[in-house]
Amino acid sequence: MIPKRFPSFSLSSYGTGWSANRRITIVAGVVAALLAIAVIVALLTGGRNGRQAPDAARPAPADSPSFAEAAPKPSSGSRSVARPPQIAEPVGYAKAAARMLWSYDTRDTSRDQQLAGMRAWMTTETKYADWASISGQVPDPLLWSRMADQDQRATAHVTEGHYPSAFKQALADDPSAITEAYIYVVTVNGKQQIAWKKGGGGAEERAVTLAVQCRPSRDCTLAAIAPSVTQ
Repeated sequence: MIPKRFPSFSLSSYGTGWSANRRITIVAGVVAALLAIAVIVALLTGGRNGRQAPDAARPAPADSPSFAEAAPKPSSGSRSVARPPQIAEPVGYAKAAARMLWSYDTRDTSRDQQLAGMRAWMTTETKYADWASISGQVPDPLLWSRMADQDQRATAHVTEGHYPSAFKQALADDPSAITEAYIYVVTVNGKQQIAWKKGGGGAEERAVTLAVQCRPSRDCTLAAIAPSVTQ
């Protein structure tokens, strides 16, 4: 019998059983080249996105999909996957991206549509894009179908976003390091409201650390889910 709710699932925490090295292989290399201190602290801290139940300025300077799962073509978005906003400020974009990651609606969106909608947020610079860390937030087709049987959906409220202290310190130590890839590390906190059939529902606190690319004179894009560095 299918339970009325799958409490362990969220688009921000699914796949957190993976090792930190597997989840951030690409982004770790990128940030290591740009912000060595921030990456060292991040890897030592190592944390994964929490799954416990229950706007800032730009600085001066389950079985998850296979790691090798092909990225779908970018989509203009489904009914429940927001389109990427035209924002050129890292914290603002990260907050919007976190809201997207924490929101879904299995009633009108297939798993493939969810992935395609998420893919539209990604940087097109493949050197810096860690699609596996993003697609790993979406459950396998069987679990998605069971969630759809229960009309499961979620909305999100973002409470705040900030640059982790390690990132700010690394940027202060070497402001020019950011100018190769313009990758910013942003931690976002908020709450996810989940609902399903027959009035079921609940709320869970969420936190995620994102790597966001914001090149000058361009809108920001999403590069990866980074290690949790929340200070």
